[in-house]
Amino acid sequence: MITIARLTIGEAARRRVLWVLVGLALVAVALVTWGVDRLVALIREQGEPELQVKLIVSQLLIFIAFMFTFVLAMTAAFLGSPAIAADLESGVAQALLARPLRRSSYLLGRWLGLSVVVCGYAVGSGLLAILAAGWVSGYTPPSLIVPVGFLAMQAIVLMTFALLLSTRLAPIAGGAICVVVYGLTWMSGVLGNIGTALNASGVAAIGDIGRILMPTDGLWRGVVFGLEPSVVIATVGGSTAGRANPFFESEPPSPAFLAWTILWLALVLVAAIRQLQRREL
Repeated sequence: MITIARLTIGEAARRRVLWVLVGLALVAVALVTWGVDRLVALIREQGEPELQVKLIVSQLLIFIAFMFTFVLAMTAAFLGSPAIAADLESGVAQALLARPLRRSSYLLGRWLGLSVVVCGYAVGSGLLAILAAGWVSGYTPPSLIVPVGFLAMQAIVLMTFALLLSTRLAPIAGGAICVVVYGLTWMSGVLGNIGTALNASGVAAIGDIGRILMPTDGLWRGVVFGLEPSVVIATVGGSTAGRANPFFESEPPSPAFLAWTILWLALVLVAAIRQLQRREL
């Protein structure tokens, strides 16, 4: 399994799409740094207090994180979706599994290697953007570990789902389905928040169901909470507007939700192993 993981990491490092995404992330961080620097300078020229600067920068970071999650979703989807399907189509899997190598070890090795890649990409890009914005503005979130940690977990969840699809579907189909499901889950979370704010239990249940079926929206709430200043949480938390806002979160994901996310990953991996074991090579 460890050997397959090492080979998967090396294979990902040789793929041009990964380096293109890394280059785009660096360009995005440079643009964020320049934009935040200009914005902060403009605000300070108008004589606004430093608290206002921090509030504006924090909300800008949340919006940037939101845009980055879609890039991360596509990265996880299009790394995970060909991981098994491409090997099956090319005959590589048949050659590997003809040796004394269990299919479960092969799939778990793929998952482990891709988890290292997507985690490294999420943590590296997230930390770089936050630190660059903090360097030019003087504001950093209350915690660096919380937002980038939830970003990494979100990437692992999406990649694991893409890996499950890869055992049965072609790479393009699996990647497209993964990205669409991610977008639908986020939309269900928005509807659920609105339902909670308006005390509409039927609408609120949409968000709960979405977070159970695909935990990415709940993990996104953890990213928002980690980037939100305590003064905003104290001021807006509990209000109707705050509960309905997809870019505000006053509490981190509950331990029960995090436990479900870990169980969800285990269940999806078991399902992927069973699908691969039933697949005729």
